[in-house]
Amino acid sequence: MLALFTGTHTNKVDKKGRVSVPAPFRATLSAQGFEGAWLFPNFTGARCIEGCGAEFMKKLAAKIEESADPFSETEDDYTSLVFAESQQVAFDPEGRIIIPKTFMEFAGITERASFVGTANRFQIWEPEAREAYMAEKRAARAKTPPRLSARPAEGGMA
Repeated sequence: MLALFTGTHTNKVDKKGRVSVPAPFRATLSAQGFEGAWLFPNFTGARCIEGCGAEFMKKLAAKIEESADPFSETEDDYTSLVFAESQQVAFDPEGRIIIPKTFMEFAGITERASFVGTANRFQIWEPEAREAYMAEKRAARAKTPPRLSARPAEGGMA
């Protein structure tokens, strides 16, 4: 099964830090065998939280294990920035998660959180920060439209 997260959904964060995960995202995550998600801070410069299911984490771990050099700097980056920083968060009976406080501070999330589908993962943003980020991206891409590159050779991250 291909996990697919699409769309943008903004929900209220309550005083305990709980936020409802959008129903389509919950369904995709639950179908992967864990009633929750894996979260970790974005490490590419965006001030958001990355989210994914078991499928993505397993594929990433397999790619690292298949690497010709499992102790290379690239693989160390993935293990340090994704696996060591990630936290599993379970759904409560209402389909909410508690986003770790340090992650909320990193992303500037207080009262609302936007869940943004990014194909095989999703991001959680402070809504106004997401809008500012997208305005920058749109302006940059108006000058240079994005292009998809060829898939890396076997053994590279896809």
